[in-house]
Amino acid sequence: MVIYPYPRPIDKSRFSEGNSSEALYGLPSEVKFCKSCVISNQRPSSTPEFKNDGKSPKQTINFDENQICDACNVAHKKNDIDWEEREKELQELCNRYRREDGRYDCLVPGSGGKDSFMQAHLLKTKYRMNPLTCTWAPHIYTDWGWKNHQAWIHAGFDNILFTPNGRVHRLITRLAVENLLHPFQPFILGQKNLGPKLAVLYDIPLIFYGENEAEYGNPQADMSKAQRSWDYFSAASEDQIYLGGASLSELRNLGLKPVDWDPYVPINPSLIKEKKIEVHYLGYYEKWHPQNAYYYSIAHGGFQSAPERTAGTYSTYNSIDDRIDDFHYHTTWIKFGIGRATYDAAQEVRSGDILREEGIALIRKYDGEFPQRWSEEIFNYLSLPESDFPVASRAFENPIFDKTYYTNLCESFRSPHLWKYDSISGWKLRHSIFDGSSDSQEFVADEWAGNI
Repeated sequence: MVIYPYPRPIDKSRFSEGNSSEALYGLPSEVKFCKSCVISNQRPSSTPEFKNDGKSPKQTINFDENQICDACNVAHKKNDIDWEEREKELQELCNRYRREDGRYDCLVPGSGGKDSFMQAHLLKTKYRMNPLTCTWAPHIYTDWGWKNHQAWIHAGFDNILFTPNGRVHRLITRLAVENLLHPFQPFILGQKNLGPKLAVLYDIPLIFYGENEAEYGNPQADMSKAQRSWDYFSAASEDQIYLGGASLSELRNLGLKPVDWDPYVPINPSLIKEKKIEVHYLGYYEKWHPQNAYYYSIAHGGFQSAPERTAGTYSTYNSIDDRIDDFHYHTTWIKFGIGRATYDAAQEVRSGDILREEGIALIRKYDGEFPQRWSEEIFNYLSLPESDFPVASRAFENPIFDKTYYTNLCESFRSPHLWKYDSISGWKLRHSIFDGSSDSQEFVADEWAGNI
C-alpha cells in the first residue's frame, strides 16, 4: 500500500503577487527582521524533536517592542553578568561531583567540533573533571569532520561513538524529509537522546552541553538557569513519540521493530530521577563566544576548518562534520525563508564579529544556494531500493530519490506568506532583509569572492 505518493507539481496560484496571507506551520503572517542582528521573526525555537508530528504550530523567536529579537537581548544581558561569580558556581558544582576513584564524573556529548572540544578540554584541564565524551555519528562524515573527531580523541579524551543501523537511519531520514522536510532530524534525535542513556549506563551524574538555545532565539527566560529541561530528553509514553514525523505504529508497518528505533527514543524519566542525573549548560558559567571556541580548539586540539566554505553560507568552521548538513539549511530556507548564511551572520553580528551591513551582504550573496557539492550522494542515501528495503519501499510510489523529487517536495513545503512565484522570475521571497538596502559597506562586502 502506497503511503507516500510521488510529489506532484503544486497549484502555484496560491503564490501569486497579491495572494500572500496564508502562513504555514503557525508562523507569524507579518515578516519582520531584527533591527539589531539579521534574523527574522520566522525562526522556530528549539523544541523536543520526538514530539514533532508535522502538525503542531511552531513557536518562533520573540521580538520586543523595539523589534529586537530575544537572542540579541540575551547577548546584551550577558555583558551585565558577573562571570567571576558564575565561574565560582561552576567550581562548586564540579567540587561536589568530582570523583577520585577512576570513574567518569561528567559526560560531554558532541562531534569533536570547536564547541564540544572546548567544553571537554575546559572541564578536564581547568576544572579537573574526568569527562567521558560521546558522539552520535553523522549521516555521512565529511573528511575534515572525521579528522576533527579523531583529533578530539587524541587530545586526551575517551569517546563512545554510536553509529546507528545504516538502513534504519536511511529510512527514518527519508521519512523526516517526506513528512517534515527536515533531513537532519534523525541526527538531532540521536544526539540528544544518546547522552542521558549513557549517563545512566555508566552512572555519570552530570551531563554538560555548551551554550543555551536562548543565545540563538529560544525564550530569554531559559538563560536564567544552568540546568536544561528534561523535556528535551525524556518521555513517559510511546504515544508521545514520533520519529521522522511518523508514529511508532507506522514504523512497524514499514518493517521496523522496537530494537530498530530504540536508539532514537528518549529515556524514561524515572531512570533519570533514580540516578539523580543533571544536565547543565557550560555557557551558563562561561561567557560563550563561538569564534573563541574555534580559536581555542585550534590551539589546544588541532581543530581544522573545512578547506572550502559551507554551501549556502560564507563560514568554514560551523557544523562541518555531516554531508547532509547542507540540505538541512537549504530546507530551513524553503520552510522559513532563513538559510545558512542568515543563521551564521545573525550569530556573528550578535557576537560583534561582523557588522550588520556585512551580514546583510553575505545573506544576499549566499542564502538559499542549492547544495550541489554532495547532492547526488545525498539523493542516493535517501533512496530506498527494494533490494535493501523490501517492506518500506512498497510504501513509496517512487522509492528512488532524485533532484526532481526534491524540487517538487520543496514546493509543497513553501508557505505563501513567504514565497511568490511567476513564470519569468520563478520562486522569490516576498520579504528579504536586503530589500531596499543601499548601504555602501554592504556593497563592499558583497564583492567578497569567498574562500579559494
